[in-house]
Amino acid sequence: MIPAPERIVSLLPSATDLLFDLGLGGRVAGVSHSCDHPGAAGLPVLTRSIVDSGAPQAEIDRAVSEAVRAGLSLYTVDGSLLDALDPALVVTQGVCEVCAVTPGNIEEAVRYLPGCLPTANVLSLEGRSVAGILDDLRALAGAAGVAQRGEALAADAQRRWDAIEPVQTAPRVLTLEWVDPPFYGGHWVPEQVTRAGGVNVLGAAGTDSGRAGWEDIAALDPDVIVVMCCGYGLEQNVEFAREVRARTGLRAVRDGQVWAVDANALFSRPALGVVRGAEVLAEVLRGRECVGESACLRATPTPVHGNA
Repeated sequence: MIPAPERIVSLLPSATDLLFDLGLGGRVAGVSHSCDHPGAAGLPVLTRSIVDSGAPQAEIDRAVSEAVRAGLSLYTVDGSLLDALDPALVVTQGVCEVCAVTPGNIEEAVRYLPGCLPTANVLSLEGRSVAGILDDLRALAGAAGVAQRGEALAADAQRRWDAIEPVQTAPRVLTLEWVDPPFYGGHWVPEQVTRAGGVNVLGAAGTDSGRAGWEDIAALDPDVIVVMCCGYGLEQNVEFAREVRARTGLRAVRDGQVWAVDANALFSRPALGVVRGAEVLAEVLRGRECVGESACLRATPTPVHGNA
């Protein structure tokens, strides 16, 4: 058994990733339903979503919109299990109510339980930029008692970020975090585009992602479209990119500049993968595929190159 003071519950996939990066996987006692780090397999799962993640995107968007209008939480937390696990540290987030559990979800789950929450340290990660992600890493490391390890990881990530060689052609880039309906990338994604040498046509660093109409997108006429639908890996994003190619006649489509990427590993989560995401994006803007991480849909309906 993990000693009670050592127990950490992560209700956020990016936090689980960071905990394992910090070498703390052995202290993780429970996770969320979305935590897919290989080391977390078999751990108690404390959350579930009221939305079917396997449904078509339009249905997911409709269900989320209806829940938000009704004032319903998208996630539930098993308060009894949280109480039984008796963690010393519970990690959640306050960036996006759609993406993951928030502190309010935890408070609701344990409202009528005499258990762990009053004595546990609840850490809410708030990073909305690359610098914010590194600050979250340091905060998590400090809360877990490995502050020096966190500083070293953050410094290494910053060195890698600074070493990225941007493409010199400055292509105009549209990132899509959802296809049906289209949402453009926000938070740290515009920074990733800029660091890679692109000009981000929709969205500003540190701000939320947002909805955009296809007519608005057509008017922007991006040189490159990168499909990075939140919550999906490369294979699924290839399918969403095919939808973009099928439904639009944009110049980027005609020029064979529609790309799919592994959003979960590289773009969607506020974790160290965003640095690798910017590296991959720089290669994308050079027209180069990174096997298993990105794939280009050519102008003609031929099979996708790479691992897709």
